[in-house]
Amino acid sequence: MEVQLLAALLLGVAVVVAVILWTRLDAFVGLLAGALVTGSVAGVAPADLIEHITTGFGGTLAGIGIVIALGVMIGTVLERSGGADALAKAFVRMAGKGREDVAMTATGAVVSVPVFCDSGFVILHPLARSLARRYGRPLVTMSLALAGGLAVTHHLVPPTPGPLAAVGLLGADLGTTVLVGGVMAVVLIPVVVAYARYMGPRLETEVEHELVPEAVSAGHTAGAATGTDGTDGPGGDGDADSAPAPARRIDEEPADPGVSALAAALPLVLPLLLIVGNTVTAAVAEGTVLADVFGFVGTPAIALLIGLVIAVYALPRRGTGRREVVGWLTAAAASAGMIVFITGAGGAFGEVLRQSGVGDALADAVSGWPVPMFLLPFAIATFVRLAQGSGTVAIITAATLSAPIVHSAGVDPALAVASACAGSFVFSYVSDSYFWVVTRFTGLSGAAAMKMWSGMTTLLWAASLPLLGVAALVLG
Repeated sequence: MEVQLLAALLLGVAVVVAVILWTRLDAFVGLLAGALVTGSVAGVAPADLIEHITTGFGGTLAGIGIVIALGVMIGTVLERSGGADALAKAFVRMAGKGREDVAMTATGAVVSVPVFCDSGFVILHPLARSLARRYGRPLVTMSLALAGGLAVTHHLVPPTPGPLAAVGLLGADLGTTVLVGGVMAVVLIPVVVAYARYMGPRLETEVEHELVPEAVSAGHTAGAATGTDGTDGPGGDGDADSAPAPARRIDEEPADPGVSALAAALPLVLPLLLIVGNTVTAAVAEGTVLADVFGFVGTPAIALLIGLVIAVYALPRRGTGRREVVGWLTAAAASAGMIVFITGAGGAFGEVLRQSGVGDALADAVSGWPVPMFLLPFAIATFVRLAQGSGTVAIITAATLSAPIVHSAGVDPALAVASACAGSFVFSYVSDSYFWVVTRFTGLSGAAAMKMWSGMTTLLWAASLPLLGVAALVLG
């Protein structure tokens, strides 16, 4: 690889990591700064560099910005209306006595598809504590089961912002990505349950009840849930800072949510079915009326818009005013804003890599490596996650840097998305806001906290590797 282009790439990535870790600026500015440095060192003319950045930013958001915003809105309505609590209680009833940890993991996995991890854990943890008391289960086991379920789909299944951003950056089919991520998530759920059952009893004596805050609001944990930029959001796995929900004591079981589990599931399941239906009918029934219908309603923006309308009219309690619901959606738009900006900045960085020749040079340089090309996004995401803590930033950076390489190598884009998402699991620690949410709510600190949550995420990272191998065999 030409020395100048190699220097452009390394300096650009270094600037991204440095801005996130050591300045008051966030990942959005870091990615833009990295694009500017990469283009400048690579010798791109200033006017062309600005054009590449704006073209990449706008092109990426044209394909994915609306979808991110709608997904966040559905999640916010589910969170505020009590739908998440309704799903949790339904899963507990279905799982039965003795499998409360399975119910918590399944609940987390479903809720986290549109709801941010931090908020989902805050909302559902009171139920986990109640189940631990009622059935004599270790609190650490129940907390781990819930947190792991939330993390699995948060990292793997759109419309969670990280995977959704990678879909846009890598040009993957959303329906295929949902299928691949969903299958991987289902296989990883038993890993979560097994680790929770193994580690929970061993750490239960380490719980320090004085560490647990008395009351919390969704997305806030008495100041503990801070990302690398000092806020909830793109600094950590929580990814966005939802507006606060009413404070709830963490030792109280949630009240009756007043909404059925079926109604709560419909805004989640229907859009995903429509998107997958679009992918399937395009493959097996191309040119038919059925394919045309799904081609419209299964378009991600339309499918999620349908889901949002259902959520807004089916989930809020009777008597909930229009102004209150509009307030939820306004808060959701604010939450989605930074994720949309970061995704666009990733697209800008990617466009600079392509137009400057850095991407092609990198593709040529790594094509001879004795490493399967579908694992390149996994390796990049692993490095970035360890360097700065945010799973979403790791996914976006990995998708951005690996796009020209996986395209040149003929790697299926959906497989590349799954690879980047799986790499972002690794070793959640103190620079990740979700680490603090999980460990502080559970009452663990120090080495016990690392064993609890850093161990869980690293196990999921390792367990996803063979799954990627199977996916590579299927997708080619």
